[in-house]
Amino acid sequence: MVGRAHSDANVEVSAASSDQKSVLANLLELYQHDFSEFMELEIGLDGRYVYRDLDVYWTDPQRFPFLIFAAGKLAGFVLVRGMTPEIAGAPRWDMAEFFILRGFRRSSVGTRSALEVFARFRGHWQVRVMQSNLPACAFWNRAVRLFAGDSVQLNHRSADGREWNVFSFHSPPLD
Repeated sequence: MVGRAHSDANVEVSAASSDQKSVLANLLELYQHDFSEFMELEIGLDGRYVYRDLDVYWTDPQRFPFLIFAAGKLAGFVLVRGMTPEIAGAPRWDMAEFFILRGFRRSSVGTRSALEVFARFRGHWQVRVMQSNLPACAFWNRAVRLFAGDSVQLNHRSADGREWNVFSFHSPPLD
């Protein structure tokens, strides 16, 4: 149980600076490799995946890149995207990408990171998860309900030939 060793670790979610873009790009390679189990992703002749939108996380004021650290060690990343239009004057947020390195999974590092991000960005949230990604569905079901309780709405959508679970809730949680 590798991940259990990190369950009591101090978890820090830090804004990724432009100097850390290459670190995030490297983590995105691991993320996309893991994700290729659930959808077909093209790998280039250079042996790397392409994540086209990475650069805009440092130029678009509605995109926010974060690195996750546990006990001072790099543990993953989060990409948050602001959405328009607002709902009743409140911002809308999308968990664009979320990744925890395998050695830190099943240790609360992911849950604690997700809860911290939800608390930082007040407004309406959506978390989209491919239904075929059963571990991610279980993780997000627990994490969003831990944060927002019974106010979480779960909807199902079809897009690009895939089925998605979409969790919607508010930060701070509604009473």
